[in-house]
Amino acid sequence: MKNTWRFGDLEFKYVREVLDSGFGSSTSGSMNNRFETAFAEKIGAKYAVTFNSGTSTLHAALEAVGVGYGDEVITAPLTVISNLDVILAQNAVPVFADVDGNTFNIDPADVARKITPRTRAIMPISLYGQSCDLDPLMELGRKHGIPVINDAAEAFGTLYKGRPIAEIADITSYSTENSKHITTGDGGIVVTNNEEYASKMRKFGSLGYAALKAQDGRIRSNKDIFQNPSYKRHDAFGYNYRMPEVAAALGLAQTERMDWFLDLRIAITGMYLAAARECDYLIPQKVPKGDRNTYWTVPFRYERSDVSWQDFRMKYTEFGGDGVYAAWALLYHETVMSSGAWKKRCPPLYDGMDFPTEGLCPVAEGLQPKLMQFVNNYGSIEEAEPKVDALLKTIRHFA
Repeated sequence: MKNTWRFGDLEFKYVREVLDSGFGSSTSGSMNNRFETAFAEKIGAKYAVTFNSGTSTLHAALEAVGVGYGDEVITAPLTVISNLDVILAQNAVPVFADVDGNTFNIDPADVARKITPRTRAIMPISLYGQSCDLDPLMELGRKHGIPVINDAAEAFGTLYKGRPIAEIADITSYSTENSKHITTGDGGIVVTNNEEYASKMRKFGSLGYAALKAQDGRIRSNKDIFQNPSYKRHDAFGYNYRMPEVAAALGLAQTERMDWFLDLRIAITGMYLAAARECDYLIPQKVPKGDRNTYWTVPFRYERSDVSWQDFRMKYTEFGGDGVYAAWALLYHETVMSSGAWKKRCPPLYDGMDFPTEGLCPVAEGLQPKLMQFVNNYGSIEEAEPKVDALLKTIRHFA
């Protein structure tokens, strides 16, 4: 499947602007600022900061809220490895809270049980486009003075009880990797309504330049000052996590077209959901009343014992489907964890720590092997119809 349909005249227009300008850096060009401004307005937040990935956005978010050595960060084990990586990168301790078997998202009741005096951040995931249950998570955060970082890498345009999710969490992080609702090829963007967090995240992602502000990524706004031999450029620690201007050009164009991308994914998902109603063993992700799931993929819980997950997938592929995608292994089941390799990140802290492979998050452990994800990233209803038809044929084959 080629994604050339995702890019049109608007993307080429903005990329051409960058090239014609001499391909400036994100520290001097305007395209990143334009993307950030448009995205913040579209998504419902005051501040937005671009990054080179949805991993670096999470890393910056942890830094901004003060996560450091020995601090605990509560997250769900059913997610991409990035969430674990950034916790370890801060020499912090991952604490895994179980998920809800119907929404597939983190269970606030288990989060409450996992909070300790060392908890410094709660990092839920709005999985597959469905918002995590934000109200109780934010209540826990306020009660204990713990910031909530919503990993919404897959949840562009998602609503929680009728509200844009970016209005609710302390920080909300998005990925613009190629498979996401909007894309810059690789990249990420993080939003917040907290000016201090925005400033800290921008500095962390751009080498700690002193001139950076919450809404301004330029570092040379006054060259007479910047080029003075006595000028001190850096007042904070940071990495080079900046988004290139040409990627930001794609992001700006994609943001302006976001509604079209979201509406198409939701429409295609509706076709899969209608097909799945012909059986009782493909259980869709629950969407609570008032929520809007924007469906990065179309996820189901497969509840059939007489036909294996693999056999169902194989037959679906034979009928012309794009294949069924499995969920990631739970974070504490990944080899980097089970082998102990993760402890090398900070031996003085991690030596002696271990995570049980069974019973830590029993709902997630039972759910993960059953999850099936169907592709909805097509350029038209017509392109998706044969894939939905393949699902119908597979269901009827095993009837």
